[in-house]
Amino acid sequence: MPFAYYDRLAPARKAVYRRSDAIFELLPPRGVDAGATVVALRAALAADRRGDLERTCQALCGALTAGYAVPPVRVVVLERRPSDDYGELHGLYEPAEGRRHARISVWMRTAARQQVVAYRSFLRTLVHELGHHLDYELYALEESFHTEGFYKRESSLAGALLAQGEAHAAAAGG
Repeated sequence: MPFAYYDRLAPARKAVYRRSDAIFELLPPRGVDAGATVVALRAALAADRRGDLERTCQALCGALTAGYAVPPVRVVVLERRPSDDYGELHGLYEPAEGRRHARISVWMRTAARQQVVAYRSFLRTLVHELGHHLDYELYALEESFHTEGFYKRESSLAGALLAQGEAHAAAAGG
């Protein structure tokens, strides 16, 4: 069932929405085990090390985009989430433009309390923004809509990455 804004879309945009909505699952690329990187992401976030976190997020997205054989995306980790009357911005995807690579920005601290974001929430935000990149580059969609299919792809990839991280931690004895 489409979200409410679907009714306001032009016919061509509705077709893109339906194509996106029909893709339900996204797993890590064959041969990509991101377990160690996911564990490192969790450690950098817990230690409140923005630079390490940014490098780890870049490594994760780099491994995934290479595995999917799509153009790379630049990842920037910023400190405090911006907020307004509508809430906090968790992440932002900016498509490639001209000679500029696509860019993902994610924030590691909440706006009000400036607390480090919970690990699973942070990883899901990163995967969410990467999902927009993959909509354009992997699925060749003209737009990246928030459809039920989009959220299912986000959830399946985030779940798989979390499982890889847990398996790596267990194998390492931690």
